[in-house]
Amino acid sequence: MAWLRPGSCVAKLALRRSLVRRGCYIRTCVDPGKNRYFHTTVVKLKDQDAPVPRSVPLSKLTDSFLDGTSSVYLEELQRAWEADPNSVDDSWDNFFRNFVGQATTSSGVSGQTIQESMRLLLLVRAYQVNGHRKAKLDPLGLEERVIPIDLDPGLYGFSKDDYDREFFLGTWRMLGFLSENRPVQTLRYILSRLEQAYCGSIGYEYMHIADREKCNWLRDKIETPASTQYNKQRREVILDRLIWSSQFENFLATKWTAAKRFGLEGGETLIPGMKEMFDRAADLGVESIVIGMSHRGRLNVLGNVVRKPLRQIFSEFSGGTKPIDEVGLYTGTGDVKYHLGTSYDRPTRGGKNLHLSLVANPSHLEAVDPVVVGKTRGKQYYSNDVDRTKNMGVLIHGDGSFAGQGVVYETLHLSALPNYTTGGTIHIVVNNQVAFTTDPKSGRSSQYCTDVAKALDAPIFHVNGDDIEAVVHVCELAAEWRQTFQSDVVVDIVCYRRFGHNEIDEPFFTQPKMYKVIRSHPSPLEIYQKKLLEYGHVTKQDIERIQNKVNTILNEEFIASKDYVPKRRDWLSAYWAGFKSPEQVSRIRNTGVNPEILKDIGKTITILPDNFKPHRAVKKIFSDRAKMIETGEGIDWAVGEALAFATLLVEGNHVRLSGQDVERGTFSHRHSVLHDQETGKKYCPLDHVITNQNEEMFTVSNSSLSEFGVLGFELGYSMENPNSLVLWEAQFGDFSNGAQVMFDQFLSSGEAKWLRQTGLVVLLPHGYDGQGPEHSSARLERFLQMSDDNPFAIPEMDPTLRKQIQECNWQVVNVTTPANYFHVLRRQIHREFRKPLVVMAPKNLLRHKECKSNLSEFDDVQGHPGFDKQGTRFKRLIKDQNHHSDLEEGIRRFILCSGKVYYELDEERKKSDGKDVAICRVEQLCPFPYDLIERELKRYPNAEIVWCQEEPMNMGAYNYIVPRLSTAMKALSRGTTDDIKYVGRAPSAATATGFYSVHGQEQTELVQKALQSERIETYIHT
Repeated sequence: MAWLRPGSCVAKLALRRSLVRRGCYIRTCVDPGKNRYFHTTVVKLKDQDAPVPRSVPLSKLTDSFLDGTSSVYLEELQRAWEADPNSVDDSWDNFFRNFVGQATTSSGVSGQTIQESMRLLLLVRAYQVNGHRKAKLDPLGLEERVIPIDLDPGLYGFSKDDYDREFFLGTWRMLGFLSENRPVQTLRYILSRLEQAYCGSIGYEYMHIADREKCNWLRDKIETPASTQYNKQRREVILDRLIWSSQFENFLATKWTAAKRFGLEGGETLIPGMKEMFDRAADLGVESIVIGMSHRGRLNVLGNVVRKPLRQIFSEFSGGTKPIDEVGLYTGTGDVKYHLGTSYDRPTRGGKNLHLSLVANPSHLEAVDPVVVGKTRGKQYYSNDVDRTKNMGVLIHGDGSFAGQGVVYETLHLSALPNYTTGGTIHIVVNNQVAFTTDPKSGRSSQYCTDVAKALDAPIFHVNGDDIEAVVHVCELAAEWRQTFQSDVVVDIVCYRRFGHNEIDEPFFTQPKMYKVIRSHPSPLEIYQKKLLEYGHVTKQDIERIQNKVNTILNEEFIASKDYVPKRRDWLSAYWAGFKSPEQVSRIRNTGVNPEILKDIGKTITILPDNFKPHRAVKKIFSDRAKMIETGEGIDWAVGEALAFATLLVEGNHVRLSGQDVERGTFSHRHSVLHDQETGKKYCPLDHVITNQNEEMFTVSNSSLSEFGVLGFELGYSMENPNSLVLWEAQFGDFSNGAQVMFDQFLSSGEAKWLRQTGLVVLLPHGYDGQGPEHSSARLERFLQMSDDNPFAIPEMDPTLRKQIQECNWQVVNVTTPANYFHVLRRQIHREFRKPLVVMAPKNLLRHKECKSNLSEFDDVQGHPGFDKQGTRFKRLIKDQNHHSDLEEGIRRFILCSGKVYYELDEERKKSDGKDVAICRVEQLCPFPYDLIERELKRYPNAEIVWCQEEPMNMGAYNYIVPRLSTAMKALSRGTTDDIKYVGRAPSAATATGFYSVHGQEQTELVQKALQSERIETYIHT
């Protein structure tokens, strides 16, 4: 009932008016010098005793407490009850019986007024809503929190004289405190229970959740007495796990005193909390957990939770050695020990087996979040986890980053989207109460660092990190919530950092008051040991026995680490067995498809059901597509892409495409999901390629308006299984830099740093069409600048020995024909390794009259266009289309270009009858096709060499192409860098002009200049 909510402005205002009339005064106090992020309100009653409340008939209720609507509602209920007690809810029946003396439980409450009953319910609700603000969360006791006004019984008209009066609570249809069979209780008992439930070491935030069932479930868990009590055996297990957590950090501190390890001291309870969470999750059906976290406590999690061999961790601390004794074992460039990931199977306390994966991550604290969620979703697909109860994601955050990093919200925002949900992620915040050197009042505007999660209706459990049993309880509760409701939940462990940001940092510079307290503050282990000794659950000998056991194992592992050499190929999971590392030769495969299969598939994806009524324009598009398949001519970009997807599906591969507006396509070209114009029902032709096709086997999904989060999600998804084509498409390539961290830290360097392959495809619409500086460039130059192929050394290019793509960090292509696009997509799957593919996707070529392919270019028939002695493949370079011989001494100019500018150059060449000019398209820019470039240089021995692009000189491919083209020229004695002529736009700060007329003039002049009859001196359009 909305009128009962203590958060109601009407109710609060009415209460204030009512209390003022009764002789109370109210003062609101905010102390900005203490905790501005905890709003503090104080209520004081005058010294005289409150008058004894007297019964007021329902008909006499005034708006001083309830609004008029509620009064009328109560009167109607009373009249209905008087006419027939069975006509109202049981709770109201008991309620009204108390006021007319009919209830057998009404002894001692005959003087209770309805106003008091309502106020008592408001008091209970106030604790449920704001009890967390009175909870004892700060282990250091530095947080000066003023008790909220809502929790003062005086606000509701109760004085100390009322504490031993009995009050009738009723048997309301809700779980928890109000559901008990004893509806009559003293006010003192009621307040004691509320304090115990809501104001202890745990602060619960859940009343922002709109779903009554969820709130009732939590109320029942929170308000049930003694629910957090553990027996002797459980406490011994918890103690053992806490000793392991603490001794691990102490051991590292002793052996490597000057090393940065970002230890967990001050937050050691995280480890037993996680272990108990995982045990509980396993009992509830979870079989696999994907973990993401930043560096603080990571080594402890690796060693004690994931169970990475301690000797391997210690070996990495000592500098480590590269793996040996395995042929073709790729070792990459490596990363610091507190960024590395791993995966292991571990048994649980309940006898289950649990697979744990800790995803590698950079120092960009929350960047790993969407990767973990995407990987979890991938696991769910491949394990047929339809209910999303077997695979779970767990993210461990810092307080500063959880509140401050935008990717946190981008990740949270995906949680309930149909094609992105994982059935809930458990978020654990290791709340140091300081972010590096920044205090919370400077690091966030909200009361808690976790407030962003309220947007999801996620429950938030704040817990004092020194109370290990409270930490364990909320961690288990979080696992139960996730498995029950398949939605996100947050555990906020309020702790501290004993040694500052890292072990060699000096925290007294910026937090002297805090660290004076920390210096003398006992550790969580000391606190728990003392508690168990007082309870008599353990003896000092028991504690010493566990400590000696742990220290013995740590020392044995340390000795073994000195001779440890990694031999196992940890970089590939089971799905990746048989895939090649960059040091192993992988054979090149044909990507052509049998023409009959192409025809059959083409018909399937172009014919719509008879009873489906698409938009008339869409109907024509599909009619035209059917003709393309039937005639085998004029295949456009969208059909070429659809054929690539469909043929991969027929071959048993999973295909997933996501991004903003990808279902229709930004430029209305794809139309992969159609909408019935009468019923609104959807139809996806690619969902019906094979019989009884799994509905997720082909997934195309519009995403939220996010680049960083969604690209990270798809990256994680692609890492789970190599037998899938996973694509992310930007709305415009210009917007992809919203995900720059993903490109820089993960996609371009993940394999080298962490030995993790991915075949993710990134589609970035790119091209100069006069749409201005924000809709022209995907920043091709940035992707090429991050490419690691050597510009001054030509690698082995023999097709049988070539490892050029394997040894490069990724592929960057600018494709100009539908057939070549078809083949480059299929090439991602039809080879024995995986590599990211960055595609400069077209815009105006989607409908360009010349940008068409024949169906014969897609097939595998010898003699058809595109077939050479090695089969039908992706063309890394497309030679001049004027049927030149192997030697053309009469060609005066050899123009190299990439992308849609080719069609403008070719059109101008036809106009000017420039038969002495050759134009070649570099379709694969990275890695550079040295063998094909050399072939073309030999074909045109007397031609001047020109690189033409439509991007400004400081952008586009120019600065990448020049040193590599020069290397190829030198190998053939064709000149040096000075002999490469540039035609394109001048250097510019902005990617393009905002004036369409200027754009047109620039484009025309550079095309004409590239084809002028005079020799070209390096030309820059100004």
